[in-house]
Amino acid sequence: MNETFLDVTMIRHVGAAYMGNGGGRDMFTLEIYAEKAKCLGVSRAEIIDTKNVVVENWVRLKCQYGCGVYGECLTCPPYSPTPDYTKKMIGEYSKGLLMQIENISPTNRPRLSTELRKIVADLEREIFLDGYHKAFGLAAGPCRLCKTCDTQGHCKYPYMARPSMEACGIDVYQTARNCGFKLEVVKAEDSPQAYVGLILIK
Repeated sequence: MNETFLDVTMIRHVGAAYMGNGGGRDMFTLEIYAEKAKCLGVSRAEIIDTKNVVVENWVRLKCQYGCGVYGECLTCPPYSPTPDYTKKMIGEYSKGLLMQIENISPTNRPRLSTELRKIVADLEREIFLDGYHKAFGLAAGPCRLCKTCDTQGHCKYPYMARPSMEACGIDVYQTARNCGFKLEVVKAEDSPQAYVGLILIK
């Protein structure tokens, strides 16, 4: 049995014990999910106050006029939630789990983008089953689960496909900095970059 499996199993059991003792809504229990995220492969994970999440209208324009796959994916604009909708939605939450995968090389971007999307979806499901019924995850970048997204049909992977933070109008840079994460603009195509995901919890 590998070390990662042992860590995840121990975290799971501790979390379940606190749930059973009526502590399912305290911060200690929420920190369990941050530790689980690290075991699953993210570089950093923190429980945050949603007041630190910044939503701006200009972010959607960056998708429309700065991204080559605008309109080609159901998890991206114009299909993703608008900034106005996102602001209202985030107002219904007080805590979230912010995650970051750092130092991603250009060759690893597609794989790690999909990996983060899977981590977000799997943790969202676990958090939901633990009693946080409002849990909803946001990933990073365009969805790559399908070679070509059928934007006129239904998503083939509804349990894993999640919109990115930026697709919903979230200023990822400012949100990350508000929470103590280091996130800088990538200035060259061959420079390493980072992906950031968020699970809204309660």
